[in-house]
Amino acid sequence: MNLEVLISCLNQETMQMFDVTGIYTDAIMINQCPGSHSRAADTHRRIEQMSLEVNDGHRRRMLTTDSKGLSVSRNLAIQHAEGDVCLLCDDDEKLDFDYRDTILDAYRKLPDADIICFRILNQPSRLKQETQRLTKWTVMRIASWQITFRRESIIESRIRFDEDMGAGTGNGGGEEVKFLRDCIKAGLKAYYVPKSIGTVAQTESTWFNGFDRDFFYKRGITNRYMLGLPLSILYAAYYTLVKKDLYKDYVTSWQSFKYTLDGIIANDIAKQKKRRMNNDIAESSAAR
Repeated sequence: MNLEVLISCLNQETMQMFDVTGIYTDAIMINQCPGSHSRAADTHRRIEQMSLEVNDGHRRRMLTTDSKGLSVSRNLAIQHAEGDVCLLCDDDEKLDFDYRDTILDAYRKLPDADIICFRILNQPSRLKQETQRLTKWTVMRIASWQITFRRESIIESRIRFDEDMGAGTGNGGGEEVKFLRDCIKAGLKAYYVPKSIGTVAQTESTWFNGFDRDFFYKRGITNRYMLGLPLSILYAAYYTLVKKDLYKDYVTSWQSFKYTLDGIIANDIAKQKKRRMNNDIAESSAAR
């Protein structure tokens, strides 16, 4: 059983990012260099270059593409991955020196696990710090840098990151939660193991600019898309009440709920998918 790290980056000219993040196992970097494709929703891909270097017997590859969007990047990484177990990684992450042993040891101890999420040392966790089976609700407490999975389980289940969600789409984050919920819905087994695999800087984000209207609006959009109308409203009320200390210096509780409700009502992601489907049908009909 071997481990491969899947790292997403932008506009890299060298493979130095492997060393910056402390990767010493097999790895593939998806290096997105958007050029002529300016629309955020444009997921057209053209692989321009695959570079390879071997470091202490480990294959480190960089796939350069003109695509946009973090979910597009994740899907390309899964498509071209070769490892038995894969770890999602961002360019602001620093892996622990023993990350490989920590991850593979967990899979040996949990042979039925398709997905194992780990602890990020410098990030707070709302999960009990004990090994536990994850549900479609507890995965809402997981961030992408915690996620590992058996590659074959994901490929065989035909699960992908939703390319209408995540950085680069204009719809905010949440793509990792949708991915994990889809995995559980498909019958895959997901666990949380409270052992550290690294730290993350999170010095800036391409979509989070503070607890403003845009943040809550996009939460409403993504939660409506993942949970449906009734549950997304209930979850908005829960977040408004329970997470007040997080946002109280920026907006009032009423504003938090109202902005989230605006996003829920707008239902932008579902509308985007419907428009695209109608356009595809129209183009197909015109081509006949």
